[in-house]
Amino acid sequence: MNETSKNVQIIVDREVACTLRDGIKLYANIYRPNDDGKYPVLLTRLPYDKNLPNFSHRYIDPIRLAMNGYVVIIQDVRGRFASEGEFEPFVQELKDGYDTVEWAAALPYANGKVGMFGLSYYAFTQLYALMEQPPSLKAIFPAMTGHIFGDAFKQSGVHMLASTETWVLDSVAADYLKRKQSAEQYEHTIQEITNDLDKMDEWHGFKPVKEWPPVKKHPELVEFFRKYLHQDFTKDAMKQFSFKGDPSELGVPAYHLAGWYDNFLDATIRNYESMKGSANNQKLIIGPWGHGMFHSELGERNFGINSSGNSIEGKEDITGLHIKWFDYWLKADFEQLPEDEDPVKIFIMGENKWRSEKTWPLERTVYTPYYLHENGSLSKNDPAEEAPDSYVHDPNHPVPTTGGGVLFYNGRGAGPRDQSELEKRDDVLTYTSEVLDTPVEVTGWIKMKLWASYDAHDTDFVVKLIDVMPDGTAYNLTDGVIRAKYRGGNGGNNHLPEEIVELDVDMWATSNVFLPGHSIRIEISSSSFPRYDVNPGTGNTTIDSTEMVTSNQKIYHDQEHPSHVILPIIN
Repeated sequence: MNETSKNVQIIVDREVACTLRDGIKLYANIYRPNDDGKYPVLLTRLPYDKNLPNFSHRYIDPIRLAMNGYVVIIQDVRGRFASEGEFEPFVQELKDGYDTVEWAAALPYANGKVGMFGLSYYAFTQLYALMEQPPSLKAIFPAMTGHIFGDAFKQSGVHMLASTETWVLDSVAADYLKRKQSAEQYEHTIQEITNDLDKMDEWHGFKPVKEWPPVKKHPELVEFFRKYLHQDFTKDAMKQFSFKGDPSELGVPAYHLAGWYDNFLDATIRNYESMKGSANNQKLIIGPWGHGMFHSELGERNFGINSSGNSIEGKEDITGLHIKWFDYWLKADFEQLPEDEDPVKIFIMGENKWRSEKTWPLERTVYTPYYLHENGSLSKNDPAEEAPDSYVHDPNHPVPTTGGGVLFYNGRGAGPRDQSELEKRDDVLTYTSEVLDTPVEVTGWIKMKLWASYDAHDTDFVVKLIDVMPDGTAYNLTDGVIRAKYRGGNGGNNHLPEEIVELDVDMWATSNVFLPGHSIRIEISSSSFPRYDVNPGTGNTTIDSTEMVTSNQKIYHDQEHPSHVILPIIN
């Protein structure tokens, strides 16, 4: 690591005001070397209280950044905690981000160059500031975040229900309501919020979601919840982007950090792909991590000590990655990545090793179809004339979410978890390969081509890729969901009862070596609750209705309807 070893004294200036163009003041804590020098700025902007160490420091050590010659600014965004104004997530971060970057660059101890860092919403603030193109913003490090042009909590037309409800009640409600209520009223309100958070598992089952009691009991929060539920804030933000070109033309160096079990895995990788242009200034790292979780253990698996964010390959930690990245772009005035430096670093599960790559997806990928067959088998052989498999989807008794890239209250339930008990249900189908004699590496985007029929007005299909151990333990790797009426990206697709429809299921990405003695499995169902809102089968959603109907589902795997998963095999 290229880090300073000298003992540098650090000053912490608390509650420093930044006045925006409309007169609103945002407040920040600033960590800086105690001398007369001028340094580049590293800025992060968050809505979760800069004075709470769990959020202000998160996975980055600001003291260490400052000791390595940076002015580190941690700011409450508009309408949150110490900062003035009304909180309108995402949309406010465009102009506010621009103004804050240029204010930071002009501070008396700053040298005019600004980098931004942070995870989740903190990374949104980077991307949205970038869309305004402040001239002083020279590099960013967005971690585990949504797509610049995407829907933060929706996937293939399906609401990420638990994530939406958890974020509003756990991350937003308390401070949002405190600013709108008397001290006496708020004392009762915070107790109600606490009680409801303790009952989150129960509250996820309430329908219709638009009438969700943990929100409805607080009238000041109702409109915010409605807008967030329908992603009005994100839509408004995208309408106001100053930059109208292709993301590859943005030009600012970015180091994208993702996790194989993060709820924003797809979006973070897509950001890298869309920003990767001719400038050769983008990097990507993907570890076996969940959202904001960087330990070597996740879910029910241990990936080895050198998988953690504290010991990446036994050589460096995440703070060290930041220092190295910003030293290169903010202190050395380089325009390209070094020619001998691979832009991609990924953790290969199964083998539990890090590997550097020159491209994503990998150039040597062989996209290989594995076909579903009768008797629950999975192979590279073309299907013959085979009868379909069937099950009944009852939305009143959905398949429970078990692991994966989830964002639940307190981060619980995420990661790889044994699916074998879940697979005993009558509404879960499995297709399993023969036991492997040689290792098979799967690294890249996973797609499922599925032919199915159903007799309800609408339905969902959830597909998982699973690594089956010799003892039968079945660990989920990645998954995808599709709402049938959104097939082809169009929300108006109807169908006739028993009509066979072709569905393309985006299962996101993974990197795993299926070891000898293991098997490859595909699991199919029609729900994963509460990760996704349950499809009631009526053509409506549980967002605004309570009526539920069962649906008879059929999965086809014959010559005319060769349902198969496309695996990115690495030779």
